Amino acid sequence: MIPFLDLKQINAPHQQALEEAVQRVVRSGWYILGHELSAFEDNFAKYCGASHCVGVANGLEALQLILQAYDFPRGSEVIVPANTYIASVLSVNFLDLVPVWVEPDPTTLLIDPTQVEEKITNKTKAILAVHLYGRSCDMSALRTITQRHDLKLMTDAAQAHGARHQGQRDKMLGDAAAFSFYPTKNLGALGDAGAVVTSDATLAEKIRYLRNYGSLQKYVNDYQGINSRLDEIQAAVLNVKLPYLDAENERRRQLARLYLNGITLPSLVLPPADQIEDDAWHLFVVRHPHREAFVAYLSEKGIQTNVHYPLPIHKQKAYQRYHDVSLPVTEQIHREVISLPLNTVLTDEQSAYIIESINQFA
Repeated sequence: MIPFLDLKQINAPHQQALEEAVQRVVRSGWYILGHELSAFEDNFAKYCGASHCVGVANGLEALQLILQAYDFPRGSEVIVPANTYIASVLSVNFLDLVPVWVEPDPTTLLIDPTQVEEKITNKTKAILAVHLYGRSCDMSALRTITQRHDLKLMTDAAQAHGARHQGQRDKMLGDAAAFSFYPTKNLGALGDAGAVVTSDATLAEKIRYLRNYGSLQKYVNDYQGINSRLDEIQAAVLNVKLPYLDAENERRRQLARLYLNGITLPSLVLPPADQIEDDAWHLFVVRHPHREAFVAYLSEKGIQTNVHYPLPIHKQKAYQRYHDVSLPVTEQIHREVISLPLNTVLTDEQSAYIIESINQFA
């Protein structure tokens, strides 16, 4: 069986350095808001081309803290892509804000800027762009819209470590970007971890307060914050792995090229190849009108796949109030998407076998 993902194997090249880093933290006696976190925040901000990085507990709370720091009035609207992962929308609801769904571009599967402006009302405060599967949204078009309407442009970059827009990493951040370092990500920790990246010094400072109960000085609370801190062990792990991110992303691009050049099955819709160098290729997502049969066939061939994601948010039980909303493009995408194996330990031989098997599907 070719596994979809094997985290033990992916982390194996870093094992000794990871063990040494964890041991260093354990022996230090300092486990929260220490030197490892400060070092990672500096390193990741520089990597992203931004002025500030604030380490937090996970990607969901990174999004939540951005919205909390902006302090939008309750009931304000945030424009979101309809086909994102549920975390993007949970962050909006947690702050008593209202998600406004926008259909994706059926080719890129990202929020369609041509449909955004018609959704803007006098209650709209922000656009949340999600760099789904590792591909950057059309940030230039979205920035033009936010400037015209005086809105904030946030990004969910949980799947887009190292991705670029027009060749530059800083251009995909927006006013503030939320990252997740969940173990399966391109830059993965050994547990939950996240960060907010921004060049807005005022916003970064407020988020530093909010992540620590609203305090920067012990027992003195300037805001009603939460407990959401990237701990020293996870920061040390990320410091070990960050220098390898570009090389690992390049390996993902090599595999993506093999798939794009080799898969010829007419019934399979491949991701667009126009941003190969800018895409982080977190996932290689294809579409087939008979997903169940296609997935079963690949399983018989010893190829493990995944589905990101089988059910759109507005059809989830948790969001029954939106069940009557019609989003046909989103609903079709969720019926058809399949994620093929693509990771840093997948070999050329394995990818060739996957390509051959796909092309033989009847």
